[in-house]
Amino acid sequence: MVAKGEVAPDFEAPNQDGTSFRLSSLRGTPVVLYFYPKADTPGCTIEAKGFRDHYDEFRAKKVSVVGVSTDECEEQKAFRSKYGLPFPLIADRSKAVATQYGVLGPRGNARRVTFLIDPRGTVVDVIDSPSPAPHLERARATFLAA
Repeated sequence: MVAKGEVAPDFEAPNQDGTSFRLSSLRGTPVVLYFYPKADTPGCTIEAKGFRDHYDEFRAKKVSVVGVSTDECEEQKAFRSKYGLPFPLIADRSKAVATQYGVLGPRGNARRVTFLIDPRGTVVDVIDSPSPAPHLERARATFLAA
């Protein structure tokens, strides 16, 4: 798994609309890159709604939020629409991004892991917990407390 202090690997994958997304397009701003197992499941919904509910605070500090799962674009689009999620959801069907970050679980889904990335692209914290709560809490503490 990508560790604290390492440079976050760049990737290119489709977002919920099928449009190509590159992580490096966000270089120069902090990023909350969170991986989750499955769109529209209870824990993933709690986590996504948490980031949604604090999105304005993150944006006020120029922090980008990006969600990634191994779902199809259509599933990501429906999930984003159903809960009014204002940030991109990446459809990692090939599982290349989850593999690159070392978060692919034994069932072929991404595990719930969040990488907090500084403007230079360095990982400043890694939250690896099956519970959704610590991901939002640590992201807020890291990027919104200052």
